[in-house]
Amino acid sequence: MPHTHLISAAELQTLVRSGAPLMVFDCSFDLADPQKGIADYHAAHLPGALYAHLDHDLSAAGGPAVSGGRHPLPTRERFSAWLASVGFSNGMQAVVYDRNGSMPGMRLWWLLKWLGHDAAAVLDGGLAAWQASGGTSARNEEAPRAPGHFKPGKPLRTLVDATQVLARLGRADQTLLDARAAERWRGDIEPLDPVAGHIPGALNRPWMDNLTADGHFKSAAALRTEFATILRQRDPATVVHQCGSGVSAIHNLLAMELAGYPQGALYAGSWSEWCSDPARPVAHLREAA
Repeated sequence: MPHTHLISAAELQTLVRSGAPLMVFDCSFDLADPQKGIADYHAAHLPGALYAHLDHDLSAAGGPAVSGGRHPLPTRERFSAWLASVGFSNGMQAVVYDRNGSMPGMRLWWLLKWLGHDAAAVLDGGLAAWQASGGTSARNEEAPRAPGHFKPGKPLRTLVDATQVLARLGRADQTLLDARAAERWRGDIEPLDPVAGHIPGALNRPWMDNLTADGHFKSAAALRTEFATILRQRDPATVVHQCGSGVSAIHNLLAMELAGYPQGALYAGSWSEWCSDPARPVAHLREAA
């Protein structure tokens, strides 16, 4: 059976020993220092892991895009071509990890699902969990792999755009869930985007709240209780996940799936795209009080 959500360090070690077709991706990234992730990768990474840069590999990076914002989604065709170019094929298990609470790695996990590839899992606890379990580390670059053969299939996750979000503001069939830190959601500060605040009606669930103190995901029961408290009487099937640029939102999306809730949609453009158009409404906590 493929791993489709989380994989533990022990399970990954077993998978590696089995010789099953596998590709591991290190997605470490720091929004404040975009070069730190590759430096950290060169210092230590899982043996055989390929580095995937959030700005250059997991975003459109100036090419064709299907969303706006600071990290626009590449087209399905473009990202499929990138996967094949680095040696990934349809028959492989993908495992993603990072050093940032699994936040950057979520983008690659979701992209694979969006391309119809279900055999994609997040290493629970990231690099720290791997090292704590006795896993070895490698340094510098890995040898290039021969090109793979990857063809996209039917999307397994739902993408929505700004037009759809705007059309459903205030309606019962859309519940926006903002994964940014509370002070950014409230509009107290905005260190990355030109406008502070949030999309009107958006609820707040900072993505960091999904993790235990040691960086692992909380239990399914704990997550379900916490999300139920936030959603109250709202239908979980109506949830649209968003954040600043469509990356940390996926942390909440995965956490809700782990808790047994229906799959939510992703607004990939998120706040950075939303606030770029002054015609779109903006809310602050003080306005809702």
